[in-house]
Amino acid sequence: MKENNLLIYQKYLELVYYINDLVRKYPKSEKFALVQEIKQSLYTGLRHLMYAIKSFNKNDKLKHLNEFDICMNLLKIHLRLSYRYRYISTQNYTTSSEYIADICNMLGGWINSCLKK
Repeated sequence: MKENNLLIYQKYLELVYYINDLVRKYPKSEKFALVQEIKQSLYTGLRHLMYAIKSFNKNDKLKHLNEFDICMNLLKIHLRLSYRYRYISTQNYTTSSEYIADICNMLGGWINSCLKK
């Protein structure tokens, strides 16, 4: 399972880099609103992912994985809003959605493996 954890971590870091580059292009009026929410979801998600990777207790690991899942869902909503208000292009939305879908698939598998133990 260690390799899988590392893969999801690497993929999530790629998403963080990508999203950080995207939000630099947002209008100034959104810098303290939507951009702040996006970054908060990103970094809170990263924190929960790291806690889940380091956790040895199954219940703690599941708690952090579920919190990470919530952060991913919030990020989806924020990006959908960004696309709707045309802060990001169709290509940016598609690319970020693909990152998120891959991460969510890995996360779902990880949660299922924890539940089976």
